[in-house]
Amino acid sequence: MKKLVVIAASLASIVLILFSSCETPVTFDETLLIGKWERPSSNNGLECYRYDANYNGVTWDTGEDVSEAEGQPFTWSVESATMTHIHIMKMGPVVPKVYTLTTLNDSTLSYKDDYGVSFTFIKVK
Repeated sequence: MKKLVVIAASLASIVLILFSSCETPVTFDETLLIGKWERPSSNNGLECYRYDANYNGVTWDTGEDVSEAEGQPFTWSVESATMTHIHIMKMGPVVPKVYTLTTLNDSTLSYKDDYGVSFTFIKVK
């Protein structure tokens, strides 16, 4: 009988460990990303990103006297909490940038890079 109690307790412990180690993955609704986002830039302007529904986008900084029409094009994707930008350079290779989303709703976009630097944008349209 004592042996049965020990076996049952061991099995229960194993089941608890298995279920407690399974975390629900964080996911974000990528459709909330579509639109124009801004934040103050270090150049006394606005750092801007526009995400289009066709997974294309453009980024520019008004503090560098760059307009939306002159901005850097990129493609984007969101998988779970990972947001990837592939910047399309005029000359040379593409430049991938990978971020971890922390907030994405109808008004706020926040993410961090691999170095732990956080970025927060406000949706303007």
